[in-house]
Amino acid sequence: MKNYDATTGIDQLNGQSLENFQAVFGGSLVSSNDSNFDDIRQLWNRMINKKPGLIAQCTGVQDVILAVNFARNNNLIVSVRGGGHNVAGNAMIDDGLVIDLSRMRTVLVNPTAKTAIVQGGANWGDVDHETQAFGLACAGGVVSDTGVGGLTLGGGLSWFRRKVGMSIDNLIGADMVLSDGSYVHASESENQDLFWAIKGGGGNFGVITSFHFKLHELGPEVMMVACMYPRAEAEKIMKFWVEFTRDLPDEITSDCIHWSIPEHPGFPPELQNKQVTVLASMYFGSAEEGEKVLQPLREVATPLLDLSGIIPYTAVNKMFDPFLVKGTLNSYWKSLYVKDIDEDLLQLIVNKANQSPSSSSLISIRNLHGALSRVSEEETAFGDRSARFLVSIDTMWTDDSENDTCIQWTREFFDELQEYSNGQVYFNFNSDMTGSDDLAGDSYGSNYDRLIDIKTKYDPDNFFRINANIKPKS
Repeated sequence: MKNYDATTGIDQLNGQSLENFQAVFGGSLVSSNDSNFDDIRQLWNRMINKKPGLIAQCTGVQDVILAVNFARNNNLIVSVRGGGHNVAGNAMIDDGLVIDLSRMRTVLVNPTAKTAIVQGGANWGDVDHETQAFGLACAGGVVSDTGVGGLTLGGGLSWFRRKVGMSIDNLIGADMVLSDGSYVHASESENQDLFWAIKGGGGNFGVITSFHFKLHELGPEVMMVACMYPRAEAEKIMKFWVEFTRDLPDEITSDCIHWSIPEHPGFPPELQNKQVTVLASMYFGSAEEGEKVLQPLREVATPLLDLSGIIPYTAVNKMFDPFLVKGTLNSYWKSLYVKDIDEDLLQLIVNKANQSPSSSSLISIRNLHGALSRVSEEETAFGDRSARFLVSIDTMWTDDSENDTCIQWTREFFDELQEYSNGQVYFNFNSDMTGSDDLAGDSYGSNYDRLIDIKTKYDPDNFFRINANIKPKS
């Protein structure tokens, strides 16, 4: 394999090299000279404004192999784009080559085996659309246009995570292109070390062209609670919710969200911009049974708005879609796992929610435990799962002049949360690697050294480095 140092820009390549690449590449090569360049490079986070030298829109495995080989042979730095929804914007890079999987969105369901093969560019809306045709569901995301690839490789927290675990716990195999251009399958029986590493280790090890998932019987309708209480009641609501979630059956997954009702025609005009504390929960199982057991969440106080009800499962993962539209919000997120929420932490969260610099922002607290916590630390690269809650500071705004203020506020809040955490972050909800001196080490814990070894084995030159990077040994 040719030594790879990623020092060349696209503009330094000779025309013949690009022509030869285009001659064998099955998809489209998009550059800044093309009229659709700005549309294609746009990611979900509007604040990301990177201008790649070339975007290789792959149509299949062979295109991915060709793109990897072309980049390596020409010392190009590479990013990989799946759904383009990652808040950190790792799907795009300045000057280098983007391996774009967004045309690879096929979902093949085997209803008898209750499995699905999902191409690397698919989003969770694609998966729900196909799996629900058979009364099946995959443990995926909570926004339908979130990419399957990025979410899964970082862990994956669905609306039934407490029943079946994280997305990675439902992964049974993956087809990959490695940094040397070779194509491999990773599973419990093939390349087991690589399979272990991609279950939480991010995009460090190769391009996933297809994910193989196990599916679960669910739908077509489920009971969903979405109850919006006035922010003045936040302390009372949170105290109740923390206790309510303490000994739940696995069938209940629940979030507490501090938010402001958006200016959207779906909400009454008189309630728009009102600060609220939202209790959101889904029941895995009979919708009628779910309606009974989730009723207490609707009676904590007098809600400003109660959108709860029995709805199609496909609608559950679209609930936040209208308020998180691609390219409309500047976003900077940080997250931390916490063992529990005591009085001091509860008060800190409520105070910070009331001081939020933007009405578009969310402070989301996800209840964990259940099935996902019964996976040992060593079983997947993801690491420790003992925390009861994930606190995510999802700061979003529209005015570019507020960038510095919103980023600084988020970092300060993150620093204050450190007192209640062991330093483990959820990389899917993390805009950068600022934090402790070794954020990756703190997050992966005892698995970190093993991840470094596997990275060194499969990607010794750090070809795949535009991610929450695990650096190989020198």
